Amino acid sequence: MDNWDLFLAPYKQAVDELKIKLKGMRQQFELEDLHSPIEFVTGRVKPKTSILNKSTEKNIPLDQIQDIAGLRIMCQFVDDIHSVVKLLRIRTDLNVVEERDYISNKKQSGYRSYHVVVEYPVQTRNGEKRILAEIQIRTLAMNFWATIEHSLNYKYQGQIPTAIGLRLQRAAEAAFQLDEEMSLIREEIQEAQAIFQKK
Repeated sequence: MDNWDLFLAPYKQAVDELKIKLKGMRQQFELEDLHSPIEFVTGRVKPKTSILNKSTEKNIPLDQIQDIAGLRIMCQFVDDIHSVVKLLRIRTDLNVVEERDYISNKKQSGYRSYHVVVEYPVQTRNGEKRILAEIQIRTLAMNFWATIEHSLNYKYQGQIPTAIGLRLQRAAEAAFQLDEEMSLIREEIQEAQAIFQKK
């Protein structure tokens, strides 16, 4: 790759545009005094070394890597995740090409999240370029766990010791139980939040 900045520019543009659009969805709910299934949105372009490692390890051409452009949508409740997925499916400015449900089918590590791979058209100087982007949708508890697991994977270079791995699995279950408990008292939480926001 001769010019990485040139290669990554449309991915950065896709992340920036999608962040604005997804945050706009949240604002629309708020303007109508409705519960927003989107708590907040983050995004990033995968670092060059991670892109090269993934391309080599999985033998994938650079332009077929699905998560060079990555977005994360955080939700308060598990049900909100499914609401966000439905909202993404009906959008006409992007095309859903793949869905991976790691909530119903958690990974062996305990990882839970819902991944939606979309094809998003970016307008460039040379015309339209269709970019693959991965949108991860998860609760705050799932995100807390995934962030810790990612750090440990990095520390141990993907070889997390068995004892720590078992503790991580237990922590993942505890995080999911927290999500389930919060779902059971969802109405009370939302009423309290509505009162708090009016003050």
